[in-house]
Formats: sequence, structure tokens, C-alpha cells
Amino acid sequence: MPDKLPGASAAADIQASSARRRALGDFLRSVRARVRPETVGLPAGTRRRTPGLRREELAQLCGISVTWYTWIEQGRDVSASPGVWARLANVLQLVRGERQYLFELAECTDPDHGREQPGELPSDLTECVHSITAPAYILDRCWNVLARNEPLLRLFDGWPDRSTQPNLLRYIFQDAAARDLVVDWEQRARRVVAEFRADAGPHADEPDVRALVDDLLQTSPVFTHWWTRQTVVEREGGRREFRHPELGALIYRQITFRLATRPDCKLVILLTDGQGLA
Repeated sequence: MPDKLPGASAAADIQASSARRRALGDFLRSVRARVRPETVGLPAGTRRRTPGLRREELAQLCGISVTWYTWIEQGRDVSASPGVWARLANVLQLVRGERQYLFELAECTDPDHGREQPGELPSDLTECVHSITAPAYILDRCWNVLARNEPLLRLFDGWPDRSTQPNLLRYIFQDAAARDLVVDWEQRARRVVAEFRADAGPHADEPDVRALVDDLLQTSPVFTHWWTRQTVVEREGGRREFRHPELGALIYRQITFRLATRPDCKLVILLTDGQGLA
């Protein structure tokens, strides 16, 4: 006998969708009430019966229909482009967590996700890297090394401290030491290019990304070969092997984390596989 009656799954999906729309409407109504008109260029007024922005004011600022916006707050089944949700988020002055919550309820991708401007890494993230006993480092969207710990420095035989602006891609494709250290360098180089293309996609028009790619295209035939193949893969973990000049063969398992406070960065940890650096 089946665990669920026919149609039970569809009914559950409809119920969940309805609950999500109600939550979205309640959330928008709440944050709309806290936005002061003067912060979005409207007169504050002295006899406003509605706290915060009125529905028609918000709709006008976002360039959408008042009726359509009212339906959203009422929990009706309406659809909108990511750009509309982004305008609502901007006008309502949502912080990062609130903006993410809005797009999760709207079931679409934030068009501005990952476009945070690069900046100095918060000190607590740097301290986090130094507290890790395994080799660890943080990369930004250009794969610049923003933080590293001593085990990582020992593993890479002094890199990235040999460079004033260490970059993992430049190390792999422009530093002869990488070919000696990384086992199966050709295979890793091919995958690294595909992984970076996946990372760089949302930032392809940013000057720092363009400058890095142009430099690698001019200086590395291997990078150029694989970059023109248009291959894209996720940056995954797995076995990583090194041939250290002093310690010999080293084997690690790589794990990569996206950072909630810096979505443009990732933390990479190389866990020892019984033969790594202590």
C-alpha cells in the first residue's frame, strides 16, 4: 500500500507555496512600515496614518503597479523578475540577511548576489584562518590570497609570502615551482581553469577580473588553451597530492567553504590524509 494517497504530494506543495507567499507578504509589510519617507526622498509629513511608506509610494519608487504590489502583500500568486525584487530590496533598504530572505521567499536569484566590492578582509576571518591547524587560506573572486596560515606557507615552500600580491592562478601558471610541487600539474591546471571560469562568471565585467584573465592569456599558453575551451565546473574538494622538496609525498583532502560575511570569498582547508604536514 502506498505511503501517500495520489495527489497528496501535489497538495503539500500547494500548501507550502501558499505559506511561502503569506510569509513574503507579511515580511514586506513589516519592513515597509519601518522605512522613513525622508530616507527615500519623500516628504516626511506630519499627519501620516500609515507608519513608514504607503503601498502606493513603494510601488511608485519601484516602478510597479500598486494593485500588483498589493497582491504580493496579500499573499496572492504573482510572478516578478529578479530585477523587480532587487528594486524592492533596495528601496526597502534591506540588509544582507533580509535581502537573502526576500529572494528565498520569492524563489529567484538575486541579480546582485556576489557583486560585493572587494575590500580588506575582516580581522576575525584572518584570525580564523590562523587558528586552523591544517593548511588553510582565503581566496577572493580573483583568487588573490587574502589570508593564509603557517601550515599553508610550509606546504607551498614559502609561497605566498614570496609575492607582495599572491594570487593562486598566477602561482599555478606563472611560477615554475608549481609544476614541481603539484602532482599531475597538467590535469590540475585544466580543472583549475574550469573552476575559475565558474567563479568568475558573475564578475566577468569587473576590471580586476578582466585584468587578471588578460594577463594570464598573455603569459601562459596552458591557461589560454583551456580558457578558450569554455569548460565550467564547480570548485570541488577531493584528493590533492604534492611533491614537497623536503618532506616528499603529501596527500590531502581539500574542502572549500563560502563565507557568509564575504560571499565573494572562500575558505579552503587541506585536511591531512595521514601523510600531510603536522
